[in-house]
Amino acid sequence: MSETQVGNTVPHAILHNDYATQWMGIEVVEVSDGHAVITMTLRQEMLNGFGIGHGGMIFALADTAFALTCNPQDGSDETITVASGADVNFLKPAIPGRVLTATGNRVSQQGRSGIYDITVTQPAADGSIETVAQFRGRSRTVPKPQSR
Repeated sequence: MSETQVGNTVPHAILHNDYATQWMGIEVVEVSDGHAVITMTLRQEMLNGFGIGHGGMIFALADTAFALTCNPQDGSDETITVASGADVNFLKPAIPGRVLTATGNRVSQQGRSGIYDITVTQPAADGSIETVAQFRGRSRTVPKPQSR
């Protein structure tokens, strides 16, 4: 998400004051009800001691896609949908300089609870697309906190 997106037109209501997402350089490619696609270039300060993508950064990318996937694009004055839990499986190392893509889809929503799958991919050296991580998020819709 570029700096101009924070102050001006934002592709999703929850990104209006999301400075972590801005710092990560996340760009929204596509967003609709129960679906989102976002990207992030893996920068040097996002690497671990082995020189590959830090798991926390990959998780944060997937978590952002999860949030966009399970909240209405225009927001709500009454409720927010938050994570009640999440699991991630790291399948391949994320390579510095590559653009990671997180694609989120709603699997199920029953009442105030939901399940969402997020797949994080990167381009492989041979030009194919490989899965870096698989994230499953569990959501809960709760009353929106009141401003202090």
